[in-house]
Amino acid sequence: MSHELPKVLIPENKIKQKIQDLATEIAFDYRGKEITAICVLKGSYVFFADLIRKIDLPLSCEFIGLSSYGDKTESSGEVKLTLDLTEPLQGRHVIIIEDIVDSGLTMQYLVNNLKARKPATLKVCTLLHKPDALQCELQLDYVGFKLGREFVVGYGLDYAGRFRNLPYIGILEHEH
Repeated sequence: MSHELPKVLIPENKIKQKIQDLATEIAFDYRGKEITAICVLKGSYVFFADLIRKIDLPLSCEFIGLSSYGDKTESSGEVKLTLDLTEPLQGRHVIIIEDIVDSGLTMQYLVNNLKARKPATLKVCTLLHKPDALQCELQLDYVGFKLGREFVVGYGLDYAGRFRNLPYIGILEHEH
């Protein structure tokens, strides 16, 4: 197993600035309201933690686990619910916090699942978006960075469980 670190694509300082910008936009859009922020596990936990600490609003946190990658670099297209929410969403202002929207199939599944729970509003915030890889119609309300089709790791994103701890978004240049 190689110990070579991924090449930096988005440095830590740009991620921090983008998080501040997203938090400011969310706080403006939801001023006077309490939100329920949903962290999509596992990859989103780093982004989620940094983002919610910058949102100047009352909020509650929920966690949901979804899997469509396994140990592969492309989505299987089959979404598996690995952990469900603990609180009802009916009448709440909900924001899904996701690390990356790639094919969009996982997010489409999640949005449809959560809409059935009758929230007052439902929006999606993603740190990374790959518009060229999108395979379905999907509305993303808050987007940090748009990428091409490269496979990225770091800042919570992994390859076979590795690289989540990197403070930047990187590209794997060689097979790990």
